[in-house]
Amino acid sequence: GEENLILLDGRHEFPFSFQLPQEPLVTSFTGKYGSIQYYVKAVLERPAVPDQSVQTELQIISHIDVSSPALLTPVLRSQEKMVGCWFFTSGPVSLSAKIERKGYCNGEAIPIYAEIENCSSRLIVPKAAIFQTQTYLASGKTKSFRQMVANVRGNHIASGSTDTWNGKTLKIPPVSPSILDCCIIRVEYSLAVYIHIPGAKKLMIEMPLVIGTIPCIGFSSRNSSITSQFSMDMSWLALTMPEHPEAPPNYADVVSEEEFSRHVPAYPPPIDCEEQLCCPVFAYIQEFRFQPPPLYSEIDPHPTDVEEVQPVSFML
Repeated sequence: GEENLILLDGRHEFPFSFQLPQEPLVTSFTGKYGSIQYYVKAVLERPAVPDQSVQTELQIISHIDVSSPALLTPVLRSQEKMVGCWFFTSGPVSLSAKIERKGYCNGEAIPIYAEIENCSSRLIVPKAAIFQTQTYLASGKTKSFRQMVANVRGNHIASGSTDTWNGKTLKIPPVSPSILDCCIIRVEYSLAVYIHIPGAKKLMIEMPLVIGTIPCIGFSSRNSSITSQFSMDMSWLALTMPEHPEAPPNYADVVSEEEFSRHVPAYPPPIDCEEQLCCPVFAYIQEFRFQPPPLYSEIDPHPTDVEEVQPVSFML
């Protein structure tokens, strides 16, 4: 029952706790066209005067364990492209690429295995990049936004030569985890291995990635406990980004009109940033203005059955 409590003038603090819902909660996310946010709100009801309220943002993480069998499966793709000019065909450029597993965590370096054969008369350049695709669904309509978040460049390959990537690494930057089961916002990742061919369309292979939150112990180079590895993986929670990030360029502004008009694949062709990396800050973890609370877990709810929240203060 309710208790009548008379408070004297001054500062009063009331620590409290609450239990998160049992059903899975979607990870907090702030993107270009929408966001998923949670708040804790406290209301002070006072007689004869308006209510006073305060609210604090609550960051929720829905865990993805990259040790699950589906995310431990290797991904392999291959493709070949004939290179020619007018009626003269110089020969094919072939590319095959493989990653050891589908799931990785922030801070991990992805080893890329690739075979590139250049039977054309051109000098070609192989590259790899991680792309983030944000998909927004509302009122029966879908809107997508895609951007590069990391890339790496290989050596030039002369005509008639081959090159092999035997575990060339591409480090995952501090990006939001994948969001795959939300009905309004999806956040998906892919690893693209592609070849820039002068005077011709690029040859590209794209492999799906899932950015998780719980690292794969079997592939870890550290002999540490699950707890310490998890805390390392969650270090991105403390990152801060500029309060008003500069808007990235539109996809159509950086891709040729012909390439844009002929866009058919599920993933748009990668933005060729050449020597410098085009990584709009929308892809990265947004600024957290408050200390991150305990983490929500789908896998082991017991440590987080009750969430402790900082006391809420009122001035009377």
